[in-house]
Amino acid sequence: MSAYSLSREAVPTVKNILLLDSEGKRVAVKYYTDEWPTNAAKLAFEKSIFTKTQKTNARTEAEIAMLENNIIVYRFVQDLHFFVTGGDEENELILATVLQGFFDAVTLLLRNNVEQKEALENLDLILLCLDEIVDGGMILETDGSIIAGKVATHSMDDGAPLSEQTISQALATAREHLTRSLLR
Repeated sequence: MSAYSLSREAVPTVKNILLLDSEGKRVAVKYYTDEWPTNAAKLAFEKSIFTKTQKTNARTEAEIAMLENNIIVYRFVQDLHFFVTGGDEENELILATVLQGFFDAVTLLLRNNVEQKEALENLDLILLCLDEIVDGGMILETDGSIIAGKVATHSMDDGAPLSEQTISQALATAREHLTRSLLR
């Protein structure tokens, strides 16, 4: 075994982060492995996770479940279901920390209005959150306030310092820049 593969195995990784609605439909998802090679396989996995967890009460704190050799850490808020998946060899506490960071960042960016309608209206910010938390399965950041801050400044106008913008101005600027870049 090479030194690279040894160090790679020692680094905790995330297989996917899912944000589903109260019916198990996608709001925002990001897969970091090719374990689910097709969209149909991804949808089937999402359905199986939702079915396995929907009768639990994961509203006050994160819950943990096993499914198909995967550890799933999840939490429900209003009509949104947050999930983080890792392999069965991953540390549940690390996955729970990723989940909490995602949840905290979304809560900050949605101004404590964590519900499906608000999430869909701010989908660009949620997708940027996912990019700030994990890259290629490797965990980059788990502090919700740092994640939200990076998302708010990602697409901000270079001419206006963050200290001179309110959070809503920063978010509006980020949304506007992301929309423009997507239309190019």
